[in-house]
Amino acid sequence: MPKAYVYTRHGGPETEAFADVDRPVPGPGELLVAVRAAGVNPVDWKLRGGFRRPGEGEARFPEVLGSEAAGVVEEVGEGVSGFAAGDAVFGNTSGGAFAQYALLTASVTAHKPAALSFTDAATLPVAAATAYDGVRQLDLPEGATLLVTGAGGGVGAAALQIARAWGLRVVGVASEAKKDFVESLGAVHVPSGPGLAERVRAAAPGGVDAVYDLVGGEVLAEAAGLLADRTRLITAGAAPDTVAALGGSRVERARTAAVLDEVAELVVGGELDPFVSRTFPLDEAGPALRAVEDGHARGKIVIEVSA
Repeated sequence: MPKAYVYTRHGGPETEAFADVDRPVPGPGELLVAVRAAGVNPVDWKLRGGFRRPGEGEARFPEVLGSEAAGVVEEVGEGVSGFAAGDAVFGNTSGGAFAQYALLTASVTAHKPAALSFTDAATLPVAAATAYDGVRQLDLPEGATLLVTGAGGGVGAAALQIARAWGLRVVGVASEAKKDFVESLGAVHVPSGPGLAERVRAAAPGGVDAVYDLVGGEVLAEAAGLLADRTRLITAGAAPDTVAALGGSRVERARTAAVLDEVAELVVGGELDPFVSRTFPLDEAGPALRAVEDGHARGKIVIEVSA
């Protein structure tokens, strides 16, 4: 039977285990994919801990971990067009990704360009697409200044690059350990920690035109104080009511194959580097998730699955 990495109840790492699972059967609007790579994201351990996405039902244990994957189509579900067995694809999963087989939602799945590796493709549906959606939502004119908090992570690194590709000046907030990384992406680095607003003002004396927050909490509140127009405040790191109280809003996710096509082209064109900092085999899915959960990963962590 196919192998998958699951969590058996809500909680911490102690709830995780490998399990032999039935090979999934694609339902209407789904694709069955033989996984070649799966991206690892903070939302994976948050779901394990009990978080549920808006509109998502209760967990049905065991739940397979993982939210994005790249692989080869094995079967096509009812009502799906534009895909066939043997196609190389990447997209958002509808039933977990840390496994030998996964179900992808066809409407949020794209064909993988030949020039894009499975490993890089597996990083795009969550982090890069979230970054793309947020920068597009802000709709800033060329030359404007964007402040990105949490700039050293997967979403942050992608947001910095996409903003730069669209002609924006970018200030990235990250730990001192990630200074060189943030600056390598063309951003002005500002160290995280207390006194953030003062350091941002020094780094951008002309002010910032928008804030893309990926941290939440006190960082979000302090960054909000830098804006004259709070409609230019968006977050993927705080709850809707929290950011709304500050005059901002959550990132509006498009969740379409068209966005995946766009971010893939940015990678192929050399404007976006997914910065996969480390890969793990499926047998080491636990350590891969720990590498993200401890909050110090630079760029993206990917689980690779043997053919």
